[in-house]
Amino acid sequence: MTGGSRGIGRGIVWELAREGAKVAFVYRSNTEAANQLVKDLELDQREVMAIQADVADPESANTVVESVLEAWEQIDILVNNAGIIRDGLLATMDHDQWQDVIDTNLGSVYRFSHAVTRPMMSQRHGRIINISSVASHFGNPGQANYAASKGGIEGMTRCLATELGRRGITVNAVAPGFIETDMTEAIRNMAEAEIVKKVSCRRLGRPEDIAHATVFLASDEASYITGHVLVVDGGLTLGGL
Repeated sequence: MTGGSRGIGRGIVWELAREGAKVAFVYRSNTEAANQLVKDLELDQREVMAIQADVADPESANTVVESVLEAWEQIDILVNNAGIIRDGLLATMDHDQWQDVIDTNLGSVYRFSHAVTRPMMSQRHGRIINISSVASHFGNPGQANYAASKGGIEGMTRCLATELGRRGITVNAVAPGFIETDMTEAIRNMAEAEIVKKVSCRRLGRPEDIAHATVFLASDEASYITGHVLVVDGGLTLGGL
């Protein structure tokens, strides 16, 4: 999985490993967090591998997938979670702010999905789960780049589902609401109380909430679900932002 050392990604790595999966996760720069996660899981008798790579690099996906196949011979599940924000109003957003988000959030989904497609097709089984966001459903000021990347992920999810279903591969997405992570810390510090008022469950989400949904979509119990975007937001979108 991509983006696995912190936040939502870390939660997904934990849950997949606890369910018995061998988990390889990609991280970009936080070596300390990645190593700690590996250490914690190994103490729990889980098999895990951390791979440092920049998912925006066009060559990274093939290199990572080759490493995993060399170690474990097959890949059954891909979770595309890597994501960044570079918020700013479009009128003042420079090219790098736009392109960095598109390359990381959307481009990585293309590259890693492309890299695992042939191995999964050969074994006639696979699960691809893409992490989107409820931000793709709303016009949040300052997030044109982020919303575009997440909307693109949801469109790609549906297209890939139609292409790969006959080969035993399901493709779905999970769209989190406001989750307690480093990425949302600044927003939560400013407006957490107001956000919670808009959530039917009257709390912010936790990484494990997204992890449970992801593990379900990766399981045999979800074998007849494909092309679906599962919103996990505690009811936030029921009343709108």
